[in-house]
Amino acid sequence: MSWLTNFVRPKLQALVRKNNVPDNLWEKCPGCGQMIFHRELEANLRVCTQCGHHLRLTWQKRLGLLFDDGAFGRIELARTDPDPLKFRDRKRYGERLKESQAKTGEQDAIVVAHGTMGGLKTVIAAFNFDFMGGSMGAAVGDGLIAAARLAVAEKAPLIVIPASGGARMQEGIISLMQMPRSIIAVDEVKEAGLPYIVLLSDPTTGGVSASFAMLGDIAVAEPGAVIGFAGARVIEETIREKLPEGFQRSEYLLEHGMVDLVVPRAELRETLIRILRLLRQPRLDATGLVPYQAV
Repeated sequence: MSWLTNFVRPKLQALVRKNNVPDNLWEKCPGCGQMIFHRELEANLRVCTQCGHHLRLTWQKRLGLLFDDGAFGRIELARTDPDPLKFRDRKRYGERLKESQAKTGEQDAIVVAHGTMGGLKTVIAAFNFDFMGGSMGAAVGDGLIAAARLAVAEKAPLIVIPASGGARMQEGIISLMQMPRSIIAVDEVKEAGLPYIVLLSDPTTGGVSASFAMLGDIAVAEPGAVIGFAGARVIEETIREKLPEGFQRSEYLLEHGMVDLVVPRAELRETLIRILRLLRQPRLDATGLVPYQAV
């Protein structure tokens, strides 16, 4: 019996048992509901092959897509007080931070990188939506200031790529103070005569959209990105009116003059390089050559 149990039965079971299939081979498009094979989705830069919906992109893939040969360096950001207000809701804020750090391998929701785009030195600050929804606390404010100062030191343009639900509620007034801090950082870049470009990705909302995200010399958005301050449902309940179709989407903002360009992901790198070259190229006036001055 032991021979049948230990040898014959496992052999028979192996013949008829279905192979274990990973549960992440297919991903459902939020736009059309189509199931897309993961390799096909990644090959298409996480853009739905059926409806063109732009799924969210990790910061690693985002930076790899933009920098020359996908090569870039990162700067180490200063550590902040992990729980300045000793905040607690259903669990301690410090515990939430540790969970997000373990999940993402990052200290907070922003990454500051530098490299070249089209041969031009460039600094990029990219948000990590997987880290507490890309929310902006003191560490993110410090990261934006570090990115601005690196751009000034390198005499390089600054590109910021927000993907955020807004200010981090667990840091209260400290998170709200990052709004004026980020604006000061942007001013430092502009005062140095360097281009400041914002690439608005899905979502860009709350205190992020109410501060540095809307101050770019050029505002570029991905198709279908949600961009706004309060949520559409909150606005409808406040004004007691039905909002227009596509409200707070990048195409709607383009139509109403809030963004300059809506660019498909496959064209982003070349479009941004073209913009950087135009802004960094000296231009002629009556007195001769003058450098670009940020508006």
